[in-house]
Amino acid sequence: MFHNRTELKSCRKGLRNKATPAEIQLWSILQRSNLGGYKFRRQHSIGPYILDFYCPSARLAIELDGDSHFTDEAIEHDRQRTAYLNALHIKVLRFLNTDVYENLMMVGERILEEIEGNQPDHPQPSP
Repeated sequence: MFHNRTELKSCRKGLRNKATPAEIQLWSILQRSNLGGYKFRRQHSIGPYILDFYCPSARLAIELDGDSHFTDEAIEHDRQRTAYLNALHIKVLRFLNTDVYENLMMVGERILEEIEGNQPDHPQPSP
């Protein structure tokens, strides 16, 4: 398994610089360990794939799906990517861009539920 492969560096940087509005909104709650103290990376590559967001400690990938993800070709690509990541014991959560726009806090809560459900020993943050 190769994390952040050198040959994908310029592509990762380009994706970060051209983030979609949904990615920018979600990043606002994920960056600087804002969500439950968990560190997320954006545009992190694993093998041949670049993930929208990745939490290494939870082995959790977060993918945002806009209109381009609903073609037959894109659906198959996403299926192959998910199978590849699952084979590496990485869970993939997918959200629609509209989920982020309409209910960002629900998306954050769902991500946190997934992480904490997979890591029961993680200390709970103070209220």
